[in-house]
Amino acid sequence: MPEKHTSIENFKAGHYEKGKGFKYFVPHNINTQWVWTDASLNTLLEKASIKLGELNSFARLVPNIDLFIQLHVTKEAVISSRIEGTQTNIDEALLPVEEISPERRNDWQEVKNYTTALNNAIDNLKTVPLSSRILCSAHKTLLSGVRGDHKLPGEFRSSQNWIGGASPADAIFIPAAHHFVNPLMGDLENFLHNSDLKVPSLIRIGIAHYQFETIHPFLDSNGCIGRLLITLYLVSEGILEKPLLYLSVFFEKNKTLYYDNLTRVREKNDLLQWLKYFLIGIEETSTKAVDTLSKIMHLKTKLEKEIRDNLGRRSNSGLLLLSYLFKNPVINVKNVAEACSLSTKAANDLVNSFSENGWLKKTSDSERYRTFIFEPYLRLFE
Repeated sequence: MPEKHTSIENFKAGHYEKGKGFKYFVPHNINTQWVWTDASLNTLLEKASIKLGELNSFARLVPNIDLFIQLHVTKEAVISSRIEGTQTNIDEALLPVEEISPERRNDWQEVKNYTTALNNAIDNLKTVPLSSRILCSAHKTLLSGVRGDHKLPGEFRSSQNWIGGASPADAIFIPAAHHFVNPLMGDLENFLHNSDLKVPSLIRIGIAHYQFETIHPFLDSNGCIGRLLITLYLVSEGILEKPLLYLSVFFEKNKTLYYDNLTRVREKNDLLQWLKYFLIGIEETSTKAVDTLSKIMHLKTKLEKEIRDNLGRRSNSGLLLLSYLFKNPVINVKNVAEACSLSTKAANDLVNSFSENGWLKKTSDSERYRTFIFEPYLRLFE
């Protein structure tokens, strides 16, 4: 059973225990009733909740919302993978594998893995509650074919890990020894599902994200899975109907601030500062997502008018192609011929018209086929 209550302002984050030649940090359990007196936290919570609700409502108005989600997931995957040193950008991530140079295919695969991991996890939520099982499954997909079996894909760690430094001796942070991982993750899971607790969902997932990063339950890719946890929780609780919110851009915008705020909880017990930062991130990211959705709707209206004005008798085929591009922003002439029921020559002429008007941009001159991207749309995600 959880304790009677825990004050956010007087929270004790955990304690250190001795390892072999180093000390590791054991966080205290979080499955408890949280209370606070700082009124500014309430204000930030209200602002974040309103913006998140606005995002959820606005998304219902947007055609092809699943493509918007796919591109956000791709962008999230690109940014998350970039932390690990990969070089793929959003345009490359959408290309078929044969268009990727051999030396960059591992990076490309890592981004694809992240996208698959998220999509599978969202599907799993339909039949399985958000749990360590879902997170482990996502982790296994994430590391499939890119990092090697020595990172225990899909399993919690069975050895000590650390953050920064070449060894625990010079590490920036050393999480709890591996035998603490299962009980700590069990407590985190119980906290997320404990209906007896009267803790607002955004406060709950803010605390849970901090705790997950502090436990660091995997040997690799804890950051990716920890950010994924936020989106999965919001969907599992019905706060978002679809996975529309991704905090990577906010966290990466000032990585030092993100790490400093996490560290501040462990070193100074300052959970309040972390939650304020987290709620500002929810509000800011929701606002930007609504703005992007709004721009998509304006772009669609604008291009429909331009196609009618500029393409004459080909405008019907042009509108068909535009609709197709909002679902498939990377295409070749063969795709266009099939999507618009055109001959190869007519499809080629249509693609050329789109290119001349700046609606498509050629990205590849491969021998097999030329590849084009729907650039005005993809630029909205930069």
